[in-house]
Amino acid sequence: QVQLVESGGGLVQAGGSLRLSCTAFGRTFSRYPMAWFRQAPGKDREFVARISGVGLVVVYADSVKGRFTISRDNGKSAIYLQMNSLKPDDTAVYYCAADSTRPAYGGGSGTYDYDYWGRGTQVTVSS
Repeated sequence: QVQLVESGGGLVQAGGSLRLSCTAFGRTFSRYPMAWFRQAPGKDREFVARISGVGLVVVYADSVKGRFTISRDNGKSAIYLQMNSLKPDDTAVYYCAADSTRPAYGGGSGTYDYDYWGRGTQVTVSS
């Protein structure tokens, strides 16, 4: 009865930008650590970025640092991922996740650190 829903994916040319959104429905996820992961066909699910409960701490994978920005709006129970300078290697299904087990200042970068997941949104970057 709790659902995370991603949106904003699509097809973009290399060098372009997209902004992903993830909204929680059914209950409030404010102050939970949250994160973005991605998974390309045939690959493991990969950490992209995470954000602490009130947004004071953010952590990025080296592969996206300087290009992607994670943010949150706790009043809307939402997190966002602004993706700039997109590359074909960024092509994947992007998932948002929330960790209800940690305090607001906590967080992790493994799939096992999160207990709520969205169904994902496809991002395709063409050459």
